Amino acid sequence: MGTWCAGPVLLEIVVPARNEAARLPAGLGLLSDALAGLPVRAEVIVVDNASGDGTADIVRSWRGPVPVRLVRCDRPGKGAAVRAGLLATRAPWVGFMDADMATDLAALDDVLGLLRDGRPVVVGSRRHDRSVVQAYALPLRRLGAVTFNRLVRDLAGGVADTQCGFKFFAGPLARAAAADLRTAGFSFDVELLAHCVRRGADVTAIPVVWRDRPGSTFSVRRHSLRCLIDLALIRARAGGGPLRRRAPQDAHVPAQAPAPPAEAVSRTAPGFGRG
Repeated sequence: MGTWCAGPVLLEIVVPARNEAARLPAGLGLLSDALAGLPVRAEVIVVDNASGDGTADIVRSWRGPVPVRLVRCDRPGKGAAVRAGLLATRAPWVGFMDADMATDLAALDDVLGLLRDGRPVVVGSRRHDRSVVQAYALPLRRLGAVTFNRLVRDLAGGVADTQCGFKFFAGPLARAAAADLRTAGFSFDVELLAHCVRRGADVTAIPVVWRDRPGSTFSVRRHSLRCLIDLALIRARAGGGPLRRRAPQDAHVPAQAPAPPAEAVSRTAPGFGRG
């Protein structure tokens, strides 16, 4: 167990799940063990995104070292599920990650250090020069990811990899950005980051160890057109260009979450060398 299990929950992790009964137990096991080893109290929120299998039953019966609670989202779409999960959070720091745990969870130590230091948005980037990335199973999927990120960098504060499912935020900022989120599908990350940037938040990208997992629900052939339409809508709502950053003092929420008491979390400089 973590060394700071008493007191308030400081970190909540959202896991969107649609028909993930096969992969969810292993993913929850890895995540629970990793969070239990952190020096803060953490919880997991699994969002059942209109699943037709036993996803919800797995969450209800889950017993592990950290609490896991269930949120239901009947609107299909990963963006809709993440939005519902973020709006259900209450902690000063929040994040979301994919059920397959493709990103090595050793990076959580670095994330926690950066959040503790006041970074408002911390994202895993497979395009970081210090990341270790297992090749995509399908070359077409890799090409699609590279092309997609080149199209949207100006919308998302210059982030080179908007689609890595490993993102963390100051809680008030995440909840305000999620409340404005309108994209229900796979392009939601772009809009969510854009809303954070518009509120004056800088985005910090960190290296990750990432492994392509079988079973992804995203298909370049089936979803590319919908993603392009969503990007056009996001850009149109931004006035035809990037969502311009406002001065932090003009934001509706603080760009940085208030830091918990010093004794609640050990202050360690992020090393970026784990994994």
